[in-house]
Amino acid sequence: MKKIMYGVLLIILMMNMASCGNKDVVKTGAEQLFDRLQLLQEKGYMAGHQDDPFYGLEWEWELGKSDVLATVGDYPAVMGFDLGGIEMGDAKNLDSVPFSRIHDELIAHYKRGGIVTISWHPRNPLTGSNAWDVSDSTVVKSILPSGSQHEKFQTWMERVGTFLKSLKTEEGVAVPIIFRPWHENNGSWFWWGQNLCSDEEFHGLWNMLQDYLNGEGLSNLLWSYSPNLDGNWDTERFMKRYPGDDRVSLIGEDAYQWGTEEDFVKQLTTDLDFLSAFAKEHGKMIALTECGYKNIPDSTWWTRVLKPIMDKYPISYFLLWRNYKEEYFGPAPSLDCADDYRKLYEADNTLFLNDINK
Repeated sequence: MKKIMYGVLLIILMMNMASCGNKDVVKTGAEQLFDRLQLLQEKGYMAGHQDDPFYGLEWEWELGKSDVLATVGDYPAVMGFDLGGIEMGDAKNLDSVPFSRIHDELIAHYKRGGIVTISWHPRNPLTGSNAWDVSDSTVVKSILPSGSQHEKFQTWMERVGTFLKSLKTEEGVAVPIIFRPWHENNGSWFWWGQNLCSDEEFHGLWNMLQDYLNGEGLSNLLWSYSPNLDGNWDTERFMKRYPGDDRVSLIGEDAYQWGTEEDFVKQLTTDLDFLSAFAKEHGKMIALTECGYKNIPDSTWWTRVLKPIMDKYPISYFLLWRNYKEEYFGPAPSLDCADDYRKLYEADNTLFLNDINK
């Protein structure tokens, strides 16, 4: 059983809020979420899963189901959702999840006390293909002001904004969201990637979207800058695309093991050494905003490889990617790795939904 005391930390936070004295100071939804993440970090790091309530290894679209829930008896603390396709006015996202279902499940997880994060894989506005179409290196340039696709992208941003503004409870409370656009930008597999636009163009892209959504009154968005596993960060390289301290609250990294275990451990450790120091200096939080090992060929990978690395750093959460039929990154009761995930769950410093509500 988990034994870490959370009540004292909660009382301290409430006392600090009560002692503020200035009743006119009201924190935004994003600021309140940041405070909560900081508080929870004192307890451990949260477990997350992409598309958790939509489908799993052997099921899909059944209300109330979750592979994580079926494996350990609790929901993940963090659930991830994606808006790819909303820009086209589609009814379903790029993974065939209805946006109406995303809307309802996201609010439901917030109401049960969970944390939600949103990514966006928009289609290529220049070619009409998907986000992975890197056949033209002028896409970002084309959607910036004076570009040929700028007007189209304005419409796309409007559709994103409209959906985000709809994410409210019945009482009208806007759900606080970790918003993670333009991720893995240091790679070149998305049209906003390293070799597809200049540093200046990337900053223009980031600022254009952020300024638009801020202008729409979306103060509930906590912005996450999330490059891919690198293994060779230094301050000069990292700062080239970093949007700036005034534009980022959380620094994430997407870190999958695609090659050898040795390479993964070395690269992730090196990156987290850098990112944790950078975040401390700049007043930011860090997280593994995507991670995993496709189809988990090593049934002990979570507790033997991933957890010992995470234990060394002030990580807010780790988000395993989705489970879908022949490609899965999270647990399921029928998998050999289920026992290892239960060990992960039982650890005092891994937080699931019930843990973050105590």
